[in-house]
Amino acid sequence: MARSRLLIAVIALAVFTAGASLAVAAEKPARADAPRWPTPEERQRLNELSHADWQRTMDQLGLSVPVDLPPEETDPSRPAGLKRNANGNGWTDAEGHFAVRSAWGNWINYDLAKAETGSPLPDPLRLENGELVKDAATWRERRRLEVLESFQREIYGRIPQNTPTVTWAVVETDEHALDGRARMKRIVGSIDNSSYPEAKPSIGLTLYLPAEAKGPVPVIVAITFDFPPGFRFPGAPEGPSALEQTLAHGWGYARFNPVTVQADDGAGMKEGIIGLVNKGQPRAPDQWGSIAAWSWGLSRIIDYFETDADVDAKRLGVEGHSRYGKTALVAAAYEPRWAIAYASCSGEGGAKLHRHDYGENVDIVASSGEYHWMAPNYLKYAGRWDDLPNDQHELIALVAPRPLLVTGGTTDLWPDPVGMFKACVAAGPVYRLLGKKDLGRTEMPAPNEDVIDGDLAFRLHEGGHFDLFDWPTFLKFADRYLGKSEAMVGSRNAN
Repeated sequence: MARSRLLIAVIALAVFTAGASLAVAAEKPARADAPRWPTPEERQRLNELSHADWQRTMDQLGLSVPVDLPPEETDPSRPAGLKRNANGNGWTDAEGHFAVRSAWGNWINYDLAKAETGSPLPDPLRLENGELVKDAATWRERRRLEVLESFQREIYGRIPQNTPTVTWAVVETDEHALDGRARMKRIVGSIDNSSYPEAKPSIGLTLYLPAEAKGPVPVIVAITFDFPPGFRFPGAPEGPSALEQTLAHGWGYARFNPVTVQADDGAGMKEGIIGLVNKGQPRAPDQWGSIAAWSWGLSRIIDYFETDADVDAKRLGVEGHSRYGKTALVAAAYEPRWAIAYASCSGEGGAKLHRHDYGENVDIVASSGEYHWMAPNYLKYAGRWDDLPNDQHELIALVAPRPLLVTGGTTDLWPDPVGMFKACVAAGPVYRLLGKKDLGRTEMPAPNEDVIDGDLAFRLHEGGHFDLFDWPTFLKFADRYLGKSEAMVGSRNAN
């Protein structure tokens, strides 16, 4: 079990660690918000501290993992055809997909025929007293509040009322960024830590504006590290970056570095904004995890944009991939000022249904490598997924009536693209109730088919765990809502 928990912690960072050496080789950034990757010794220590906090959280909730599981090699529940990896960490199926047994004894499943748990999805249009929601007013005034409360209490945690003030400063500018194609501002939000100086969170933001813009433009905020110019993850699709595509579209593009707000590990629970608000004390069961903390940071970015004359703060979009796809979805659900959202390959805790047992599941996110994303209460449902009071189609419904694009990849099975599509379908009744268009279909689309005619959109790209495949589709989808920037009318770059 300890090996499985440590492995999960490694998996949680794999997509970033894979590119770390390349990022350093491309440029040696001196900025505080640039990625700095831990050494193996530091990573081991972070894993130990994270596991200790995870265990304390389990003890606080009176939870434990089974102690009588059979060895994995002889476990009768192990899916057929799995082979032990040579390094001893996890298993691989015949098609090369990684599998692991959770600390609660559940194996990763890649068989769609076995994905349905048999538990019905909660009805997003039924009040807790059993009454059906029949009109938009009842949704807005009653049912939406019930659903939001459920997610805040049991899944992501509550954003505290007593969060500290943020003071913004532009610390660097470049009027000729990207070979003259953009104007760049590096912006830092200093978070008042006078109540607990041991915690030193901040909000790191880099904003790029089209060089020819003569007034406020829409801005897409991407939740990501501020990688050096030209950085590209191994295996990423060729062609213009998301930044380049967005600027060419006549919109601004901002990178938000979430780990300046809150660390992406359980070892940082006494630090960051969570540690600051709690003054270093452990979290209560319904307190926020890292995803909600990152969402809070995104809301503060909107506060800043409302003061920046270069930004049209009524036309803001938020985008994230993988764990940051989860964050983009939560940010849009929690914060009504986001005009549009794009959640890429977000998986469990994102757009995927809990009750669709395929790829990443509740147990994985409740492990010591990922539990910090969520409220402690989430751990209660490890091994008991059907007991969850909500499911992720209801999180999608919280974004309604605003537009949302959800995407997945044909070879990226861990986030469960089918489970994400099913969640979008199940959220459709709320969009329709609010006078908007849902997906308009119940059958999984073909690869690379744009299902973007409605206000709720979906795309399954051919390929793996990347958001860049779907960026042109997102821009086309977002055009209907953000429109062409008046500041770019007549510009050769506003295509």
